[in-house]
Amino acid sequence: VQLQASGGGLVQPGGSLRLSCVASGSILSITLMAWYRQAPGKQRELVAGITSGGTTNYLDSVKGRFTIFRDNAKNTAYLQMNSLKPEDTAVYYCNAIVRTEVGGTIRPWGQGTQVTVSS
Repeated sequence: VQLQASGGGLVQPGGSLRLSCVASGSILSITLMAWYRQAPGKQRELVAGITSGGTTNYLDSVKGRFTIFRDNAKNTAYLQMNSLKPEDTAVYYCNAIVRTEVGGTIRPWGQGTQVTVSS
């Protein structure tokens, strides 16, 4: 199972970006999809997560600005980021809890996509 993240880039403060994460491989179901981020010199932190049923949770500092949603049929999760701030600058990683067709549960990571918020 692989996760492919995309959509990062350079944006001015107040701007928007949408990240995408596509899961592929021997997938039976995806219990949870989430976005983490890691800024230079800081620990990786959970930004947002969404269950297969649509329940979401967010880091306090992004509530009201970021929205996570998913397309279960496409095994894809998105992170819509609005009103971006310089402190949102980080490498964003996709993560998922996946039940595989061959049995068992795994938690793969995507490769990371850089988000830079700067004027």
